[in-house]
Amino acid sequence: MQTDFDFIIAGAGTAGCLLANRLSADPSKRVLLIEAGGKDNYPWIHIPVGYLYCIGNERTDWLYKTEPDAGLNGRTLRYPRGKTLGGCSSINGMIYMRGQARDYDAWAQLAGDDAWSWANCLPDFKQHESHYKLDSYSRNQEKGQSSKKLEDLARFHGADGEWRVEKQRLRWDILDAFAQAAQQAGIPATDDFNQGSNEGVGYFEVNQKSGWRWSTAKAFLRPVCMTRPNFTLWTQAQVAKLVIDKLPDGHLRCSGVEVIKDGQRVVACAGAEVILSAGSIGSPQILQISGIGPGDLLQRHGIVVQHDAPGVGANLQDHLQIRTVFTVQGVKTLNTLANSLWGKSLIGLEYALKRSGPMSMAPSQLGAFTRSDPGQPYPNIEYHVQPLSLDAFGEPLHAFAAFTASVCNLNPSSRGSVAITSPDFKQAPAIAPNYLSTAVDRQVAADSLRLTRAIVSQPALAKYQPQEFKPGVQYQSDAELARLAGDIATTIFHPVGTTRMGPDGDPLAVLDTRLRVRGPGGLIVGLRVVDAGAMPLITSGNTNSPTLMLAEKAARWILADASAASMTGS
Repeated sequence: MQTDFDFIIAGAGTAGCLLANRLSADPSKRVLLIEAGGKDNYPWIHIPVGYLYCIGNERTDWLYKTEPDAGLNGRTLRYPRGKTLGGCSSINGMIYMRGQARDYDAWAQLAGDDAWSWANCLPDFKQHESHYKLDSYSRNQEKGQSSKKLEDLARFHGADGEWRVEKQRLRWDILDAFAQAAQQAGIPATDDFNQGSNEGVGYFEVNQKSGWRWSTAKAFLRPVCMTRPNFTLWTQAQVAKLVIDKLPDGHLRCSGVEVIKDGQRVVACAGAEVILSAGSIGSPQILQISGIGPGDLLQRHGIVVQHDAPGVGANLQDHLQIRTVFTVQGVKTLNTLANSLWGKSLIGLEYALKRSGPMSMAPSQLGAFTRSDPGQPYPNIEYHVQPLSLDAFGEPLHAFAAFTASVCNLNPSSRGSVAITSPDFKQAPAIAPNYLSTAVDRQVAADSLRLTRAIVSQPALAKYQPQEFKPGVQYQSDAELARLAGDIATTIFHPVGTTRMGPDGDPLAVLDTRLRVRGPGGLIVGLRVVDAGAMPLITSGNTNSPTLMLAEKAARWILADASAASMTGS
C-alpha cells in the first residue's frame, strides 16, 4: 500500500472532491483522498427524493445528534452529515445558493483580506459552474452569435464548469399561488437568487443533471480523477489523528495522518500538505483529538496539548428553520397524491419515463428571501416552501391537503460549539448549537411567524382557504411565538464556522486568511482546513455551493505554495 503522498485530503465531501480534482491535475503531485464512508453506489443517493432514505441511514449519514438545547426547550435534534463519497452533497437538498454579496464583503472586512470580497469570490463560483441557461453560450461565442441577454447572464454565471445547475422539473399550483401571495405582501419576483442580492420569491435552482442528483463525487471525481495515476482514493478509512512533529525552531509541522483502514492503523505521510475537509463537525474533532484545541478540554480527556487554540470547535452557526403548516382546499398537494397506491404508481411512472415530478423534487421547491420586519437593512430571512406537510422529517405525510412554509433567520447571532467527548475518534463529539440563545434571534423568530401569516392571508391564496394547522393561531405574543419556535423549529443542516479564519492577532481565529492552521509562534507547517468550518460568518442562504467556492480558492493557494516551495527547495 502506497503511504507517501504530496497532498492528503481528509474527507471526500463537498470541498474534498473539488480539491482532489484540482490538486491531482498536476501529474507530478501524488494526491490521497480519504473518506470514512463508503462508495456512493447506493441507488437512493442519485434519485433526488432519495434524501429521505439517506438521512438517518448509517450507510450515508454520521447519525449525529445535538445536545439538549435550552433554546429548543430542552429538545435534541437529528444532525445529518454526509458519510459517503460526495459527503453532504450526496444527501442534501440540492439547492444552488450563493448567499448575498454582503456576506463575502463582511468576510473580507473581518479577515482584513480583500481576497474574500464578493468581487473576488464571484470568479471562483463561476469557475466550476455549468448553468443551464448558458448551455448555448460557449457555442454561440465561437460563432460570434452570443446575445446581450446571455452576455449579461455570463457576468454572474459559468458555462463550462463541472458543477451543474438546472431548473427544477416540476411546478405546483399551490406553490405558484404562494409566490403570488408573497408578491402581494411586497416581496418581488425573481428568477435568479445568485447575482449578489437574493431578495425575492421564485423556484430554487438545483444541483441536478437531467433529473438525477449531481453530487461533487460525480462532478469532480468521475471520470477525471479516477483515471489519473497520481490520484489515490481510500474509502471506509477514517482519520484517527494527525501526525504532528515539533521542529527545532519550536514551530509545529503536520507530516501526515493516522488512518484506520481495513481494520489496520496506517500512517500516510504528506510531503507538502494535509488538508482537513471533514466538515464543520469532523474537522474540529480531528484537530482536538490531535492536540490542537481548547487546552482545558484536551487536558480533561488526557490529550497532550500541542497548541492551545480556544477557537477550535467554537463559533458554531447554523440556520434554524421554523415550520408552519397550512391546510388547503381545492388544490392538489403531495399529501393527497402520495397517500394512495395509484398516486404513488403515477409518481414512479413519471420519474421512470421523464425524470420529472415528485421523485425529482428537492426537499424544498419554492424559495423567498425578505426582511423579517421593515426596519431590517437587508433580507435576513429565507423561506423554503413545499407542497406537502408532515409532523416531522421522516414521518408519514398528513392525510389532508396542506403546504409547509418554513422560515429561517439567515444571520443568527447565537453561537454554539463542537467538543470531543473522548480521545477516541470513533466517539461522536458533543454538538451544542445554542439556538435562539439571544434576544435578537428570538425577536426575528417571532417576526418571521407573523410575516408568514401575512403572506398566507393575501388574496392569491384565498381561493384555497388556507387554515393554520401548525403552530396555531392561538399563539400571538412575542414570548409565545419565541417559545413556540423552540418547540417546533429544526435545523436545515447548515453548520459553519467551527474553525474560522481571521486576521493575525485574533485569538479565536483558528486559520489565517489562506486557511492555514495557526500554531505556537506562527503557522502549523503543512496543515489547512478547507470546508465550511472556515467561514467566519454563515452565508445568507444554503451553504453547499459557498463551500465549493471556498475550496476553489484554496486549491489555487495550495498549488501556488507547493510550487514556491519546490522552487526554493524547502
